[in-house]
Amino acid sequence: MPDTKKFFENLSGSGKSIGVLTSGGDAQGMNAAVRAVVRMGIYVGAKVYFIHEGYQGMVDGGDNNIKEASWESVSSMLQVGGTVIGSARCKDFRSHEGRLRAALNLVQRGITNLCVIGGDGSLTGANLFREEWSGLLDELVQSGQISEEAAQTHSALHIVGMVGSIDNDFCGTDMTIGTDSALHRIIEVVDAIMTTAQSHQRTFVLEVMGRHCGYLALVSALACGADWVLIPEKPPKDGWEEQMCHKLSENRADKKRLNIIIVAEGAIDQNNKPITTDYIKDLVVGCLGFDTRVTILGHVQRGGTPSAFDRILASRMGVEAVLALLEASPGTPACVVSLCGNQAVRVPLMECVQMTQEVQKAMDEKRFEEAVKLRGRSFENNLNTYKLLSYRKTDAEHPHSTFNVAVLNVGAPAAGMNAAVRSAVRVGITEGHTMFAVNDGFEGFYKGQIKEIKWGDVGGWTGQGGSLLGTKRTLPAKHVDKIAEQMRIHNINALLVIGGFEAFESLLQLVDARSSYEEFCVPMCMVPATISNNVAGTDLSIGADTSLNAIVETCDRIKQSASGTKHRVFIIETMGGYCGYLATVGGLAAGADAAYIYEEPFDIRDLQSNVEHLTEKMKTSIQRGLVLRNENSSENYTTDFIYQLYSEEGKGVFDCRKNVLGHMQQGGAPSPFDRNFGTKIAAKAMQWISKKLKEFYREGRVFANTEDSACLLGMRRRALVFQPVIQLKEETDFVHRIPKEQWWLKLRPLMKILAKYKTSYDVSDSGQLEHIVRLRAKDNSAV
Repeated sequence: MPDTKKFFENLSGSGKSIGVLTSGGDAQGMNAAVRAVVRMGIYVGAKVYFIHEGYQGMVDGGDNNIKEASWESVSSMLQVGGTVIGSARCKDFRSHEGRLRAALNLVQRGITNLCVIGGDGSLTGANLFREEWSGLLDELVQSGQISEEAAQTHSALHIVGMVGSIDNDFCGTDMTIGTDSALHRIIEVVDAIMTTAQSHQRTFVLEVMGRHCGYLALVSALACGADWVLIPEKPPKDGWEEQMCHKLSENRADKKRLNIIIVAEGAIDQNNKPITTDYIKDLVVGCLGFDTRVTILGHVQRGGTPSAFDRILASRMGVEAVLALLEASPGTPACVVSLCGNQAVRVPLMECVQMTQEVQKAMDEKRFEEAVKLRGRSFENNLNTYKLLSYRKTDAEHPHSTFNVAVLNVGAPAAGMNAAVRSAVRVGITEGHTMFAVNDGFEGFYKGQIKEIKWGDVGGWTGQGGSLLGTKRTLPAKHVDKIAEQMRIHNINALLVIGGFEAFESLLQLVDARSSYEEFCVPMCMVPATISNNVAGTDLSIGADTSLNAIVETCDRIKQSASGTKHRVFIIETMGGYCGYLATVGGLAAGADAAYIYEEPFDIRDLQSNVEHLTEKMKTSIQRGLVLRNENSSENYTTDFIYQLYSEEGKGVFDCRKNVLGHMQQGGAPSPFDRNFGTKIAAKAMQWISKKLKEFYREGRVFANTEDSACLLGMRRRALVFQPVIQLKEETDFVHRIPKEQWWLKLRPLMKILAKYKTSYDVSDSGQLEHIVRLRAKDNSAV
């Protein structure tokens, strides 16, 4: 192994005790975090204790409140919302006396490592506890409750936090545990309300949670194309009432049968006066006479099963938290495990808390612009994209360009494609271009199925699954002369291609054709949209999140059926071509025992050891198994073969069932993540096209022939990056249609560890404590 790599086998938890607690408001995904902490802790040889009912359990002590956890005790927790170990708001812990009792209870059990899952209040409390720790031990020694020796042994308390909060109101992390699931609940409600609102031509005012933070309101407005949104960080300017009513009536005049207004419960005006849903309803009824209804979502948003995203986020963070505790020395400051782009990082807890408090202070002092900036780049980008898409300029305001831009979908359908098309069309029109829609990919292109698409044509597209433009796998190479002719007829000056691997191949073919056809010497951009997530140059693709949720939902149901019959193993086949992303990440989110993929070759010995592993598992209280297999993981070890092998080898111990998930993985309404990701990434692609059109406009025409004029826009670790498709050619395995290097392979050991397999885990990426200011300044182009 090269020296640069660091493996966690060198980190031992033997002799250490870790306490895990959930505190403050509950959030979906907290259980996944608890499960990951318990299993990773036990895996490295530490003892792990549940601290029930948050800090209250720590103060009260006793064997009912502080219990040692076993591997089996966290089984079946992954799919449960809320927190199984309970949470409570605790007054006692705020007093010195309460913290003294808590310290005694921890020392008695040898716990000097705490993993706290909660909001900023819970984490601030944990930090204060850590700062007082040595003083508290001194008091306990003086009062004779613990010995001098015990105080020496337990002299340092290590704390790692994970943020569980549906509001996403914590600075220093892009996403908190529970936010994505809360967005799922909101979007489910909005989608349902839209159908009834449409029937009666109604206006709906929806109140979502967020007393001090408008994240849920803003992102759900972006994800459902709401007409108006009100959030505490950006109060509307004086006279907003008139402006809002004008916008609503304008939308109605444009054949839109419904209006949706989303309000954060903490929404305020410029004078810090609350804006209530009833005030808005009365306003709309009084001003416009529209039939208006109010829906307050309330605690529905906290409930339900965690989304795939939250399960993976919480599992990654839980494992990272244990690593942080193992590596902590007495001088290490308390840290929070957070997410930056697509990377888990550690940031000092108090820096995050201070910055979170700064936001509130800025809002109280009416420094709203600053409050938005302090919320972080993700929040700011959401706000800018929403403004870009919701404000329709009048003809007089348009910066009229003479450019024509065509948008098309290529490859298999992926949920979120329509959100991307809507966003691209509206941003393009705002930038002054004439937008053209191509039906049925390059097949429709060469047949001339090209027509202008206007602002109103894409209304209501965000929540629609599949591809409304129509999409085909046809590549352009065979029809390149006819496509060039259509480019000429419609005078197309730029192309935006939204699709999967075929879209990538198409762009490469068009770049090749530039030497023969000048028509293709125009800026071209590709936005990755494929459930398989198999395109080089991006960590994530539009559609993959929706597909993962479909897989996880089905696996949950299957596990439930298996827990009734007992001694049953399910073998489930997922899509993805040769790419094992869905099988691996779906396996991690569903708590699978194994996932077979093409990228990690396996043989009969591996299959045998998995059968033995499941046989051992059946002797415990968890009497069911779940095995995922990617459709092309092996030519000979087919789903049927594995099913027959498991059935034969498991005789008398467990029986088997198999399930091929098929095209249900491609369908369904897009998840909030895919709607949001599609919307933002397409808006950014369109802005890049505008910039390139100006750059390559010479003597009355557009001529772009450089490598960087044909790019793929992808998410790489922490940022959205434009990469020339020619350069990505080197990074691609064209035979198997996958990238040569894939980040998610690093998650495989995580899945194995949580399923109790001995494995090697590369932790080179973790361990660096980053400062929050640097973290924010580093890059402003992240999602």
